[in-house]
Amino acid sequence: MGILKRLQPRAPVVRSTATRSAAPTVTRKPPPSLGRMYHAARPSRIAGSQGQNSSADMELVTSLTALRSRARQLVRDASYAKRAQLIVVNNVIGSGIGMQAQVKNTRGDLHEPLNDTIEAEFGEWGRAESCHTGGALHFHDFERALKAQIFGAGEVFVRLHYRTFGPSRVPLALELIEAERIADDVQPGPASPGNMVRMGIEVDQFYRPQAYFFRSRHQGDYSSWMVKSDLYVERVPAADVYHLKITDRWPQTRGEPWLHAVIRRLEDMDGYSEAEIIAARGASSYVWWIKSPEDPNAPIGQEENGEQELTVEPGMSKRLAPGEDIVANQPNRPNPALDPFMRYMLREVASGIGVSYESLSRDYSQSNYSSSRLALLDDRDLWRYFQAWFIRSFREPLHRLWMQQAVLGGALPQIPVNAYWLDRRRYEAVLFRPRGWAWIDPEKEAKAAIMEIRNGLDTRTAVIARNGGDVEEIDETRERELKAAKARGLAFDSDPDKLDDGTPIDTLKPDDPPPQPEAEPTDDNEPATERVLHFRR
Repeated sequence: MGILKRLQPRAPVVRSTATRSAAPTVTRKPPPSLGRMYHAARPSRIAGSQGQNSSADMELVTSLTALRSRARQLVRDASYAKRAQLIVVNNVIGSGIGMQAQVKNTRGDLHEPLNDTIEAEFGEWGRAESCHTGGALHFHDFERALKAQIFGAGEVFVRLHYRTFGPSRVPLALELIEAERIADDVQPGPASPGNMVRMGIEVDQFYRPQAYFFRSRHQGDYSSWMVKSDLYVERVPAADVYHLKITDRWPQTRGEPWLHAVIRRLEDMDGYSEAEIIAARGASSYVWWIKSPEDPNAPIGQEENGEQELTVEPGMSKRLAPGEDIVANQPNRPNPALDPFMRYMLREVASGIGVSYESLSRDYSQSNYSSSRLALLDDRDLWRYFQAWFIRSFREPLHRLWMQQAVLGGALPQIPVNAYWLDRRRYEAVLFRPRGWAWIDPEKEAKAAIMEIRNGLDTRTAVIARNGGDVEEIDETRERELKAAKARGLAFDSDPDKLDDGTPIDTLKPDDPPPQPEAEPTDDNEPATERVLHFRR
């Protein structure tokens, strides 16, 4: 009996500083087979995999290298993967995200001369020889390259170098580092106690990055140009690196490729289309046989390597022996089910990537105006989110750092250093202008925008920004056009000096009422009616 008591599980003891509570009663849980379960969690022979309860990093550490290499190969070789990357980069970055300085004076108005100077200096710094350490990528090309890396590899690193390159007056330059240069196959010791190194990134107890371990060169670089002694691992502080990735789960140290959910489907599509092409090429070769009821071993034509062959050329005929017949090949290629099946597969791929089927396939035969507009609205909601993510993850911190380096480096002498440090938020105020989109029916959308503006539901600034424009640039350009047209004596229907009916405002006297629309003709025999309004005092 004493042995049985020692083998029984002991109840946990709850200790308290005030009073000691009684030990809770231990109850046995019913077996999973006897308890109630969700139907999706019930195991069965035909059910899918049960999955594993692992963290995001645990799943990535075993799969990231293979996922990244396969995704890069698809972007190189598969047409739809290449098209998907182009769609994402074009819609999120486009020709580049514009910048508009928003520094205000003491009266609360925009300080236009200073804002123009900041924008002009940033434009000069954005040239390839100034902003890129390699001198090859203009700043907007650099943005597109970053987004392409995020699509193909799931992440990208930007290292900051505090020195001038080329003719730049701002001591700052950017280096693009691909994900393969992270030394995730080595386990260096952390610099501070309590830190840990996870897949090449040193993080603290809250998983905040503290440092990145970069290889000096790409492991897959051209071997004849590499010197083995130059390969080393460098610890770079996290303050000097921007790590751009989409975080789906936290904690998640590394990013996953955009195509991770559709890699198998794209490979299946590539293999299936290749098999169909091989079958169609074989079926397109005209082949026929001679069927003979007599001696099957009788030679037909020439004998080569033990095979009986008969050479046939266009325009010639052969006399058949008695009882012989010609059996022609009847190919069933191209497969008529190929097109609907590939559309089905491509719709699944488009859903996994996050784009519409019409944009990915360029096939608009299956949609009308309403469905196309609905797909565009759904896509643009996603693109606006990624535009905002790119701005707050890269452009906003970069602009603050660039302003600091420009002021300290003397590139902006209009801003005193003391004034900048006392009120950095004022001088770092900025408005970013990502690209916009046109509509399928621009006339309807323009009329709707005019109605919203006239009724106070929207502003010109917001409408122009949605289309990717800048209201100040449009107003300045419009002002120059009007001055030039007036100097040349030109008049257009869009002149603001005219009323809606085309009457010039200058020809109206101050006391003249505005022109009224003509009244509709009435019957002369019908007496005129008078409308009398009675007011009660």
